[in-house]
Parts: sequence; C-alpha cells; structure tokens
Amino acid sequence: MTTTVRAALIAVSVLFGVFAVGTGAEEAVDPRDATEATRRVHAAVLRDLPFTDREDFELARRGFIAPGPASVAGRRPGGPPAWNLAGYAFIAADAPAPDTVNPSLWRLAQLHMHSGLFKVTDRVYQVRGLDISNVTFIEGDTGWIVVDPLGSIETARAALDLVYQHLAKKPVVALIYTHSHGDHYGGAKGIVSDADVRAGRVRVIAPQGFMEHAVQENVFAGTAMTRRSVYMFGPLLPKTPTGQVDAGNGKAVSLGIFGLLPPTESVSRTGHTLAIDGVEFVFQYTPDTEALAEMNFYLPRSRALCMAENVTHTMHNLYTPRGAQVRDAKAWARHLDESITLFGEKTDVMFISHQWPIWGQDKTIELLKGQRDLYKYLHDQTLRLANHGYTGAEIAEMLSLPDSLAKRWYNRGNYGTVSHNVKAIYQRYLGWFDANPAHLDPLPPVNASERYVEFMGGAKAVLAKARESYKTGDYRWVAEVVNHVIFADPSNQEARRLEADALEQLGYQAESSVWRNFYLTGALELRRGVPKLPARPFATPDIIAGMTTEMIFDALAVRLNGPKAHGKVIRLNYVLSDTNESILVVVENSVLHHWTGKSSPQADATVRLSRPVLNQIIGGVATFDEKVAAGHVKVDGRSGAVGEFLALLDDFAFWFNIVTPRPPSS
Repeated sequence: MTTTVRAALIAVSVLFGVFAVGTGAEEAVDPRDATEATRRVHAAVLRDLPFTDREDFELARRGFIAPGPASVAGRRPGGPPAWNLAGYAFIAADAPAPDTVNPSLWRLAQLHMHSGLFKVTDRVYQVRGLDISNVTFIEGDTGWIVVDPLGSIETARAALDLVYQHLAKKPVVALIYTHSHGDHYGGAKGIVSDADVRAGRVRVIAPQGFMEHAVQENVFAGTAMTRRSVYMFGPLLPKTPTGQVDAGNGKAVSLGIFGLLPPTESVSRTGHTLAIDGVEFVFQYTPDTEALAEMNFYLPRSRALCMAENVTHTMHNLYTPRGAQVRDAKAWARHLDESITLFGEKTDVMFISHQWPIWGQDKTIELLKGQRDLYKYLHDQTLRLANHGYTGAEIAEMLSLPDSLAKRWYNRGNYGTVSHNVKAIYQRYLGWFDANPAHLDPLPPVNASERYVEFMGGAKAVLAKARESYKTGDYRWVAEVVNHVIFADPSNQEARRLEADALEQLGYQAESSVWRNFYLTGALELRRGVPKLPARPFATPDIIAGMTTEMIFDALAVRLNGPKAHGKVIRLNYVLSDTNESILVVVENSVLHHWTGKSSPQADATVRLSRPVLNQIIGGVATFDEKVAAGHVKVDGRSGAVGEFLALLDDFAFWFNIVTPRPPSS
C-alpha cells in the first residue's frame, strides 16, 4: 500500500466520530439488494475460477501459534479502536459469498480473517491480521529483529505483546523497513523508543532513499492523497456484506497513531550483506518497483526469502487509485527475475509484507515467475497495442490475461486490476493525452456537464433514459451519464439517488477491493453528503521532524497562492539556531524560491528560531504569532513582511468534494 499512502501513505487515522450528513444530501437510505444483473456476474465468476483450490487456506493457517486480539484500543478519546477485526465476524470461514460481494473478493476476505502469531520457519515468526500489513520477528542471538512494524503504534505494540506472551521476551535490537510506505514503518514507536535508537541500542535499516520518498508521498500531495484514501480503503463504510469487506492486501488500514523513527543505516545495492545480532542478511535493492525505495532480503541460515511487497497474493497496483507516482512494470518484472536467479534455488520458504508465506522451492519459484510474467505481460502488451495506435482507455477494454496467468489466484485483480494497470503503463510512457485533438483542451467537468445535459434534452430526459439503462444492468453507462446531471445540478436528488444505485451495483460486482470501496464510498457520499469530520493536519509530527529543512520549504512552496502573490516581492532570511542553518526565502513572480546556506543583507526581515519551533508552526501545533509572543521566535527588520508571507499560504480543506462538484466559492 500505503503507498502508497499510503501509501500512503496512506494515513486515514484522522477519521473518527460519526458520519454526519453534509450539505445538499438526502436522508440516509439503506443499501439496495444485488440486482439480477449483478447476480449473473457473480455466477460467471463462480463458474470460471478454481474455487475448489483451497491451498491458500491451508497456507494461511500453517504455523499458527496463538490468536491475536480481536480489537486494539485507540488513543483518541471518543475515537474508534485502532484495530477491530471483530467487526468482520460476518465473514465466516465456511460462508458462501453473499449476493452483494464478488465471490473472488469474498474468498480473499475470508483468507484475511486468519489473525495471530505464526511460525514461518526456525527463528522467523510473523504477526498477521493486526493491520493491513504483516510484522515479522526474527530471533537473533540476544534479541529480536523486527521487520516492517505495521502502520500504527497501537497495533505494533499489540503485536510485540503477543510475541512476548508466547515466545522469548528479548529486547528489540533492530528494525528493518523494507520500503517507504507508511503501513510498514508507522508503528515503529510501538516497538522501540527514540531513546533506544539515539543511544545505539537499536539499529534502524532501510533502503536508500527511504526518508525522501516516505516524506514526499505523505506531504507534497498529502491532503489530496489522503482524502482519496478514504475512497480507496473505505474506512467510513460499515463493515457489512453491503459495505467494506476487505482492503485487498489485508483486512483494513489501522486507525491508530502514526509514528516514524528515521533509519540509522541504508542499503543501496544488491548483494549488500549485514550481520545483525548474529543473523546474516543478504539484501536485494529493488528501487522503482512497488515503492520508489524498496528492498528484499535473504536469510542464508534459515533458507528464507523476504520479498517485501514486491510479491503479494493478488495483482498489485501499478497505479494506486489513491494517487501516487506510476510504478515501473518493467523494472518490477526485472527485479522479480533477479530474485529467482539470486535466491530461487536456495529458498525453502518465502514470506512477504502482506498475507501468508509460501513453503517449498518449487512453489516459491512458481509464484515469483507467475508475478514476474504478470507485470511483464501487462507492460509489453500495453505498449504493443499503443504502438498500433490504441489509447489507454481502449487498451484497458481490449487486454486480458492469458489463462496461464489469469487462473492463478495470486494474479487475480483483488487489489490492482488489469484495467487501471494498463492505463498506468500507458500514462508512464505516453502521458494523459491520447493524441486526439478533441481531447487536448476539453471543457472542465461542470461546464461540459451543463452542455451535455442540454444537448441530451435536459435532466428529466437524461434520467428517464438512464433508468432504462439501469434496468438492463448497464451500470457503467448510468454512472457516467447521470454524473453529468449531478455536475450540472448537484442538488438534483433524483440524479444522486440513481447514480448512487448504479455505483452500488458496480461495487457489489467488483473483484477489486479498491474498486468496491471507491464505488460504495461514492454511493454513500451521494446519499449522505461529504462527511463533517475533523480535517487532516498538514503532516504528523514525526513526518515533519523527519523532513529536511529544504523539504519543509518545498512544501510551503506548494501552499503559496500564486494569484494572491501577484506583484509581491518578499525576501526573508530564516536562521535555525540549533542546526546552524540559514535559508533565504524569496517570493517573486508568484513563485516561492529558497536556498539553504544563503542569506541576503537586502532581506525584508530575518527570522530566528529553532528547528523544533519551526516544526510546531508548520504542523499547526502553534501559530507564528504565539511563538513570537512567547519569545521563541525573534524577528529582525520589517516584521510585517513575515505576516504578509504567511498570509499568502493556503490551508487545504481536507473534506473536498469528489463525487460532486466543488462549490464555486471554493
């Protein structure tokens, strides 16, 4: 994930309270039943896929030691639990898929109910089902080496407690982050403390570029990405057969406190070997795969291979719909091929950062080859068809996997899909434009929708025709055409109801948890409005503390309101007393530039403060004026220039409209 966002990161832990009706929405309505058209789709899935193959259910149970807690309390008063697997009790192991869930997705939802402490192999253990990701515990000579400490402090602490209840109560001597998505490092402070790391008692090891990519994904486009994550992971949907049933790579994203301990060591090349508490690690550096900074590792003593998130039991995302940079399918396939060459014949067990392990050399190589060929096929065939002149949207409709790949459960589109992955590959090479000049400068959605509705005879005529299409099960078309009515007139309740009904059926049909959650969250917001919940902060304190000073001012540049800054020239020197950094900030031509290590005698003002105080101001913990009044900030020169500069910075409203147009005043 999250990326993701994540991946990313995906931090939807800001969500709490009760879903409140927003402006312009109708009264809440109960979800609809599955239609006959949806039931036909599900019948075809049951007919076409190998549901009699139950091997994954055996693997998901193998090595079981003890169950994990059904729920983990959160730290926010009045907020939800950090983790609540008990809420999914309706997903019974032997229950057939309800009419409102794609049978393929229901199968995965059942597999993700296996929770607890598991033995992978000698001295290697995992806690699974306490977050969307896994945490791995490797027993060293004197302590535990912890790999990917989940996404929340609370769930990570619960995992460590579970290990201590049933295994040796040794100290944690090292953390390993396999990649730069938040669900693999956000719980670090639930495992070890800052003091232990500073004192050198705990090593923190990550791939080169980890901090840069972890921070960039969370901050520069963080508000938009996290808002979209609400659609992708469905935390506001009820946990029911008509709501959120899974997250594709795990049951759900935990809703606890997110933290970060920066790495003390990095891995930058394949073949890098480290001895950690008596355990030999051989690393494979795999940048530009599932994450921009990622690595696998091999344990020679245990003949065990960790493939991080480069392998999962589903098709992964080459483009994650929450928003992130498009991933490189070619590089991903190449690194998987390298893994086979380096480790395939040496491996007795392969474990991963989500889901269950694979035991046996032949089975390991089979899965590695299967996913290597999955991403290579998507890459090569997309470009083949693109070079025939087809567009991304056309290729997504044309391309399907051969049965030798498609009938493997680990290649099913329960998370990523052929459709949006094909479009990602097209985007990576050819961009958003399909070369049709009619699409070069299209009207924006509201303006286009007003004209579409007028051309089609008005809203009543459109809705009358759309209702007939709904009866035939043509839900994609209903959603597309009725969306024009809503963007032309968001107060049209009949249109909102009809599009919500169409999105709901598309959600019921979706094999991908991501698509299901997007569709059902869209339906929810059409019926009940945008949530009235607290906004997401700029970034968590640990993320801000982990940013370089240059990154902080890069983020401020994103917040500069260009039109407001028109005609203004402001020069400020910032001096950080504790780090001895000087930063020259210049606003000119409606652009914010900054230079570390520079200052200007012609600056309007010089601002002197410490880096922790800057962090508090940037994070919204305190205002600039409050810190000046407290004596924590000194301003030399024209103090009003600082206020002018700060007034040019936008605050981002988190709960912006997605399935309906933004109000004109915003």
